[in-house]
Amino acid sequence: MIFHVDAFACTVTQKGRSPLVETPAASTSRIEDGLLVLASVEAGDETAPVEVRRGTSDEIRKLAAQLKVRQIMLLPFAHLFAEPAPPADALALIDGAAAELRSDGFVVERPPFGWFHSWDMQAKGHPLSRVARTVRPSSRADTAASSGDRGA
Repeated sequence: MIFHVDAFACTVTQKGRSPLVETPAASTSRIEDGLLVLASVEAGDETAPVEVRRGTSDEIRKLAAQLKVRQIMLLPFAHLFAEPAPPADALALIDGAAAELRSDGFVVERPPFGWFHSWDMQAKGHPLSRVARTVRPSSRADTAASSGDRGA
């Protein structure tokens, strides 16, 4: 799920249920005029990490270009699917997408994995301000929803 935001900040509140918990470098992460990407890695995505990472980066890059934004908040969010990928695989995929976006000149914030956060969000309200994207390995494409806009 991706939101176009005027501003977004999240602050670490307590450890989540994940066995993988990163030490926060800072208690709060924030962006202004950018994309909040709730990134969830589903079971099976780790079977083709390069394909899924590139597809994820491409989808974010396309939307960012349409909206003319350079800041991205890539927030690990395992709550979107019932069957998440193993935490280490999910984190590797999310970090890989963040690295690709940074190499393209985006400013990417990624809050620590394994924590609950409080949110302060000012979201925009236009046709592309709330969209969903699904990127799956091509071997699973026959059972997966394709990428597409789903306005709220």
